Amino acid sequence: MNYTLKSIPERTAKPRETGYTMVMDKGLSIRQAEDMISTCGDFVDIVKLGWGTSFVTSNLNEKLDFYRSCGIPVYFGGTLFEAFIVRNQFDDYRKVLDKYQLKYCEVSDGSITLDHKKKCEYISMLADQVTVLSEVGSKDAEKIIPPYQWIELMQKELDAGAWKVIGEARESGNVGLFRSSGEVRSGLVQEILTKIPTEKIIWEAPQKAQQVWFIKLLGSNVNLGNISPNEVIPLETIRLGLRGDTFDHFLDL
Repeated sequence: MNYTLKSIPERTAKPRETGYTMVMDKGLSIRQAEDMISTCGDFVDIVKLGWGTSFVTSNLNEKLDFYRSCGIPVYFGGTLFEAFIVRNQFDDYRKVLDKYQLKYCEVSDGSITLDHKKKCEYISMLADQVTVLSEVGSKDAEKIIPPYQWIELMQKELDAGAWKVIGEARESGNVGLFRSSGEVRSGLVQEILTKIPTEKIIWEAPQKAQQVWFIKLLGSNVNLGNISPNEVIPLETIRLGLRGDTFDHFLDL
């Protein structure tokens, strides 16, 4: 940090297991990616190339090489995995992971209907190849999954070999963990936490109010995802009590 302040929460250091910030790259140019990392690279733990954007991204290899040179892992969004699965191209998907030297992947079923046992089989197979993040929750706002089922799905996916499970919210933050208004389904989150360790979960929280809610509940070192590149530093100030939303929250440290 640039100077000293008392009563600042202790943040975990990279490589982190907790306090993780997953950034959503929806089509940054290489120059934009360089600008992002130059200003906030210390706070970016992993980058997701959102949904199927990697399919149409120019200079994809160069972008991946840049992130790798900074020690920041990258993975392709779970919707791309689903696009391969729905076309019966699982082996082709595995070849794509190898072609682009990816060390992480996301397994999700937010846009397709996928038998959960089969989803866990995909997780197990891919876990022999890469580090798997699995996503739980639907992109369909009308599909409400009860808390006990979130817990069951998360646990089975962790048991199948997922490194962490992701709570679905989309980049808009209005499905899955959240109501259409963006309000946190607080009872759902609280119930999930009775069974699934917080360090095993990345909560997608693209909106500031959602980030504040999770930080107040679980502390500075909660894992948060789907963070926009221009929101990485603002999020870090929220984690440290240096923005009005959490200003008083850490002063008793």
